[in-house]
Parts: sequence; C-alpha cells; structure tokens
Amino acid sequence: MTETTNPGVWACLIYSDAEAARVFMTDVLGFTETTTVRDDKDPSRIVHAEVKWPEGGGVMYGSSGNQPDYPQPVPGRQWVYVCTADVGAVHRRVVDAGGKVITEPQDTDYGSRNVAVADPEGNVWTFGTYPGA
Repeated sequence: MTETTNPGVWACLIYSDAEAARVFMTDVLGFTETTTVRDDKDPSRIVHAEVKWPEGGGVMYGSSGNQPDYPQPVPGRQWVYVCTADVGAVHRRVVDAGGKVITEPQDTDYGSRNVAVADPEGNVWTFGTYPGA
C-alpha cells in the first residue's frame, strides 16, 4: 500500500465560475488557498485548485468541463460539511460579506452547533462542531 503525505478525505466541487468560488472560500469562509492551476489558453478557467481549512481538511475544485471522462456534478447542487470550533465566526464573515445564510446558528439533537450557508452558485456549506463518530 502506498502511503500518502497528507491523508484524508477531500470534497471536490465543480463551478461555473471557479474564480468567484475561490474568492468566496478564501475571503469569506476562511479557507487558505494552497494550489491554483489555470488553463493556459483561458486563465479565467481553473483546471485544478485546492484550499485548506485551518482546522484540518480541504476542498479541491475547478471550472466545470475540465474532466470530460468523469461524471460531472451539476454546479450549485453540492453539499459540504466542515467541522469547526467557531461556527459563530463563519456566520459573522458570511453575514458581513452579504452572503446567503440558509440556517442561522443552531444546536442539533446530536450535539453539534451548526450554521448553513450558500456559496455564490448555491452549493450548501454546513459548518458545525460535530467531528463525526
């Protein structure tokens, strides 16, 4: 078995406007941009990009149509859960940026504090304190 240097599960998202998604993920949600590869012929298209969450994990994303051999999810119809200790901080950043809050911060029956927001294309991002069982 091959060992990885950065093991884990990564969400992968497709965007019609991956540049707007990059700005939302880094400037609003608080991810750190680590890799962005643009199309040489059309730099507005992102072939592959990665952002990392400060508390662990990350997201890979790119412009729609980059992987013609892969089944393509519909942009704006994806859902990501991000574990965080500070749901309130994420909520404040989204509100301050004029973003869409789907559910205000609330406590769940399973012991998590969650907030759900939408990115510019409508993907749902739930940030919660529940780290999984």
